[in-house]
Amino acid sequence: MANTEVKGNRAVNGILGWFKKTFNAKYWDSLKFSLYCLTHPLDGFWDLTHEKRGTYAAANTILFATVLVRLLNLKYTSFVIQTVYWEDLNVWLYIASILFPLALFVIGNWATTTLFDGKGKLGQVYIGTCYALTPYPLMQVPLMILSNGLTVNEAQFYTVLSVISLIWCGLLLIAGMGQIHEFGGAKNILFLIFSLFAMLVMVFILMLFFSMITQGIGYFYSLYREFLFRA
Repeated sequence: MANTEVKGNRAVNGILGWFKKTFNAKYWDSLKFSLYCLTHPLDGFWDLTHEKRGTYAAANTILFATVLVRLLNLKYTSFVIQTVYWEDLNVWLYIASILFPLALFVIGNWATTTLFDGKGKLGQVYIGTCYALTPYPLMQVPLMILSNGLTVNEAQFYTVLSVISLIWCGLLLIAGMGQIHEFGGAKNILFLIFSLFAMLVMVFILMLFFSMITQGIGYFYSLYREFLFRA
């Protein structure tokens, strides 16, 4: 009986060890693959989804790194480049201002492309969007450090490189969505515009929804006060 239990424990430990090793290897491979997508966006984003080279874990890591770098930029970028008024800054709202538009884009792009034979799934659109953010943390970290040694006249150098990182992300996003949905150039651009329009529609619906909720709460609260007054 004891030997059976020992063998069973060894088998379980072996399976867990194999799973952990396999998961770690796939995670690091998919994370390193984001570097390949930087210079080979067409092949990279095709393999990312169709060959399953991308993972949610790596995508979440890139997104987390992007948000973290944005927060670090507020504190460690030189005052010559930007001035932060911490007493007026809500960190959670700042984080939401990054994640909320990304979520709207992912949902909007998937929803619009699905109606017109887009091949990408919601999860693939999310992974591709996160992988397209890779240039931002890679370029912003050294720029953040460099900014503390720049003078006012040299600040334009920081601005140019910072804009290049954003343009690079945009170009990767365009290439990624085209490969994920298997759209041609013109059709891909058209549906990216549709995605932006869908984002505006969703924002309008959310604002309308919360407005109705607020008015409903106000109405029932006024009834409650009226009831207390008459009672």
